[in-house]
Amino acid sequence: MATAEQCQAALESLTARISEMSAADRADKLVDRTLSCKVTDLGVTFLTRLGPDGAGPVRLAQDGAGAAQVRFTADSDTVVAIGKDPGSFARAWLTGRLKVQGSVLDLLRLRKLM
Repeated sequence: MATAEQCQAALESLTARISEMSAADRADKLVDRTLSCKVTDLGVTFLTRLGPDGAGPVRLAQDGAGAAQVRFTADSDTVVAIGKDPGSFARAWLTGRLKVQGSVLDLLRLRKLM
């Protein structure tokens, strides 16, 4: 089981990839959306915001935080594995280790990023 710090670092590595995209690519592929990642075995949820300007900081959700527009749920080992190999995102989702909730359009946009 990974730690909350390792999960946050993995999520930060994913959002850093968005910052490395050109401004034109971000404008083409991203719309302003809040994202959350609930780490089931640790009982924590991380939040961030993605948009044409890039990604916001990954932070722990506070009690009473509203629901994000796109929500991910996974155990800590899956979160760390996806952070190391973003290509494993689809595999984790197809095998049920990662659950994704959001609109169909948001899911299609995210698929372009992976």
